[in-house]
Amino acid sequence: MHKIVIHGGKPLKGEVEISGSKNSALPCLFATLLTDEESVLNNVPDLVDIDTTCSLLTTLGKTIERKGSTVFVKPGKKLQSEAPYDLVRKMRASALVLGPLLARCGVTRASLPGGCAIGLRPIDIHIDGFKTLGATTTLVNGMVEIKATELKGNKYKLKFQSVGATENLLMAASLATGDTILQNVAREPEIVDLANLLIKMGAKISGMGSSTIHITGVERLYRAEHTIIPDRIETATYLIATAMTQGNVVLRKTEPQHIECILQFLVKAGIKLKVNHSSIHCRATRKFKPVSVVTGPYPKFPTDVQAQWMALMALAAGKSYITEKIFESRHLHAAELCRMGAKIQSRSNQFIIEGVDRLQGAHVMVSDLRAGAALVLAGLAARGKTVIHRIYHLDRGYENLELKLKQLGANIERID
Repeated sequence: MHKIVIHGGKPLKGEVEISGSKNSALPCLFATLLTDEESVLNNVPDLVDIDTTCSLLTTLGKTIERKGSTVFVKPGKKLQSEAPYDLVRKMRASALVLGPLLARCGVTRASLPGGCAIGLRPIDIHIDGFKTLGATTTLVNGMVEIKATELKGNKYKLKFQSVGATENLLMAASLATGDTILQNVAREPEIVDLANLLIKMGAKISGMGSSTIHITGVERLYRAEHTIIPDRIETATYLIATAMTQGNVVLRKTEPQHIECILQFLVKAGIKLKVNHSSIHCRATRKFKPVSVVTGPYPKFPTDVQAQWMALMALAAGKSYITEKIFESRHLHAAELCRMGAKIQSRSNQFIIEGVDRLQGAHVMVSDLRAGAALVLAGLAARGKTVIHRIYHLDRGYENLELKLKQLGANIERID
């Protein structure tokens, strides 16, 4: 099993290009199931989750061709309605097969999805939404089966702003009969990106980016080409890495407006930022201030940056608080950071961080994707050698992580 070894204490300096968004590329890839014509997606990151999704699409009947960061999804065999367990168990985003397959085949069967160990990920909102559109659902031997003779547009209010449920219902409703109004939907940039792809394919959608989306179903969708938005979580991760190492880095090919909340918190902490249309210049030359955050649906502070922010606050000049309101088990990285000298206490879903002058290198274990990122950041800032185990989680969400950090001057390598 691979490990990452970091000899920390070196400021990051230079320029880095942000990759395409994992959390946008995945639903856009699943959206290609909605048409029998070719789909072309540009700026797709090279990640394990992308490979898993392409394998799943191939199993379901598509033909996949990759040329650099462009993925061509072409018609192949007859579309299959069942997603196999061996692929679905590897990532939570695999639940996004349900909406497209239900709309195209009238029935779909899939195993309940897997992914990171950060808490329960029920798909009850997805299922309730499908029922509102006229589907019936049964659960047999760990497989969920959803059927609908015809999907009919309706009004549905999500009980929580679930990103996955919003994406699934958006795709299913695009081929339903009549109008669908989705209320209390997720507002993330990735939702908007998916909707923009669907519109290029011929869907009739309005309101994306707001709390209410209106979809008028169409009979079929067509060929489209689309460029995936930059990864806002990767952007935040590199900004925090720069701050923690007191570095000087320019981030290129990013979308600053997608992380306005994080930029505001970084400025509040004393980090110097110069923001342009598609780049951010980050410079940190002194100890930063403690800043407390509460995670929440977009545009609030993202749960996917909670672990990285905890690593940052572990080195702040004072006490800060982090309250996690999205996932009940997103806390395993706290203990690993404490192994490196951080002072963190937890009370239910709240963490109390007392900043220290310096972190120490140690052997640490990755529990999930973003926890892994936090441990890498801590290793970059720590004194001595840090060895990070179970790094396969990182390969699911960060493209060329070691290479990009090396180009910024980090002493980092991957070993067996």
